[in-house]
Amino acid sequence: MRACAAVAAAVVGAIGCGGGQRQDASDGGGRYVVDVERAQFPARQRIAQRSSFVITIRNAGHATIPNLAVTLRGFTRRASNSRDANASVSLWTIDQPPPGSQTAIEDTWDAGALRPGRRATLRWRVTPIVAGTHALSYSIAPSLLGSARAQLAGGGVPRSTLTVKVDAKPAIARVDPRTGRVVRDEYQRAK
Repeated sequence: MRACAAVAAAVVGAIGCGGGQRQDASDGGGRYVVDVERAQFPARQRIAQRSSFVITIRNAGHATIPNLAVTLRGFTRRASNSRDANASVSLWTIDQPPPGSQTAIEDTWDAGALRPGRRATLRWRVTPIVAGTHALSYSIAPSLLGSARAQLAGGGVPRSTLTVKVDAKPAIARVDPRTGRVVRDEYQRAK
C-alpha cells in the first residue's frame, strides 16, 4: 500500500498537478492586432460538390502572435433529436484540414507563430452532406490558451459569420473521355 502511495505521489509531482508553470504562461497576455484579409466560402453549394473555406490573416501589429488560432464552427451542429447532449450531426465532411494545424480543441486549428506584417492562409477542403441554409462562423485568437486577445485595427473582435445555402440536387458530373477523370461542372452551369 505504501509503495502504491509513493508511486502516486511521484506521478502527481511529475505531471505538475496543482503547481509548476501554467500551460498559458507564455502567451504574454495583452492584445494583438490582426487583419482578416480574406474569408471566403461559396454562398451557394450543392450536395457532394467539394468546396473550400479559405481565410487569410495578417499580423497588423508590432509583436509576434504566439500561436495564431482559428475557431471555425458550423461544419457540424448539435443533434436535436438525440438523448446525448453532446451529439452532433455533420453538415460538411472535412476532406482536408489545413496541413499541420489540428489541435485537441474542438473546431479550433492553429497556424503557429506569426511575425508582424506576415500572413497566414488556412484552407479547409470540405464536402456538404446536408442540404439547407447553414451558418459558418469563425473567430481569431493569438493563442490556444491564456488571456491574450486578438483585435482588428479599429478595436473590433476578429470574427464573422457566413451564410451558405446547400442545394439538395447534386452537382452535374461527367467523365472526361480523354483523361478518364471525373469532372464536376460549376454550380452556375448545373442549374
